Amino acid sequence: MAIAHPVHDDTLAAWLRLALTPGIGSHGARRLLAHCGSATGVLHASAADLAQAVGEPRARALAGQDAALETRVAQALNWLRSSARHHLVTLDDPDYPAGLLHLADPPVLLHVVGQRESLNRPMVAVVGSRNATAGGVAHARAFSAELSGAGLTVVSGMALGIDAAAHDGALSGGSGTVGVLGTGVDVIYPRRHLALSERIALNGALVSELPLGTAPLPGLFPRRNRLIAAMARGVLVIEAALRSGSLITARLAADYGREVFALPGSIHSPLARGCHALIKEGARLVESVEDLLSEWPGGRPHSRTPAENRLSNHPTNPRLASSASKGGGQPLSDPACARLLAAIGHEPVLPDTLAEHLGMAPDTLGAQLVLLEIDGHVVRCPDGRVVRQGPSG
Repeated sequence: MAIAHPVHDDTLAAWLRLALTPGIGSHGARRLLAHCGSATGVLHASAADLAQAVGEPRARALAGQDAALETRVAQALNWLRSSARHHLVTLDDPDYPAGLLHLADPPVLLHVVGQRESLNRPMVAVVGSRNATAGGVAHARAFSAELSGAGLTVVSGMALGIDAAAHDGALSGGSGTVGVLGTGVDVIYPRRHLALSERIALNGALVSELPLGTAPLPGLFPRRNRLIAAMARGVLVIEAALRSGSLITARLAADYGREVFALPGSIHSPLARGCHALIKEGARLVESVEDLLSEWPGGRPHSRTPAENRLSNHPTNPRLASSASKGGGQPLSDPACARLLAAIGHEPVLPDTLAEHLGMAPDTLGAQLVLLEIDGHVVRCPDGRVVRQGPSG
């Protein structure tokens, strides 16, 4: 029996085509929506009309008949109909996470498994190392259980180590958990988290901006981190090395006006150095859940403005710029990343401008930008632009 959904299939098909057409990306999609008024308006517009918003090559791709694209749209609609727990949440949907709307590149749509209403509950992110110690896992589980018990939904990235422990702990606290995936929502990675994913879908949600069937690729996981940072109203880092994706999540969170917290550890532990670096940059040292909840009266976190954050990842922040530039002198082994870095100067530039200049798909460019951030070669400004750090030679 077909599953009833609040939005008509034709409208969702228009959103899917907008999201899945190569080269459009979030920025192009928003220009098209503003120009045409709606996703269905985009679908029914002529190529000449679409070209006014995104140029002729992208307009032709969007207006053309592509059998492979139509197959992907049909597969997504079939997936949606296959279960009442499957949802497609578009930019104009009331359940679209409010925190994502402030991103420079909000996803055009989200694939969700579970409770769509959980996407706008008060959230705290708990993130950290995949290679966590037993003590780190215990801390993640205990902190998440207490945060969930205090009425906060825990969001994390479904990775091994701290992420998995955070999800598991939150499930015992009563407020559920949200797992943000770096794969298609129908591809659980690692596979050992299949049972965990089922529990999360029953007591929260699994979320992905990526098309169904997207396999785990290294460049996609850092992109996932920006969604975690934006959805949460605060980020707690438990065990992280200096070159950790968790630090990128924390610094992005600061840019988005969120509180950043870090659990200290032994000065001899490599997995404590990332947390100690964050504390030096302005993150709040945490020894108990009360240290977090004291920032949010009633246990409900609120957003701060980027100007209020000492950890704000802006190139004019000398402390953070110094920290980020430490990796900038390291050679790049990926030729594509090296080419992208060569195109980025010391003046902030929009990712869309880089994509057009280099002839790269926005999603591919976005993934490479995050890798450059992790290595300390570039810094992302609060308005979404990127700027190079360190020598340009």
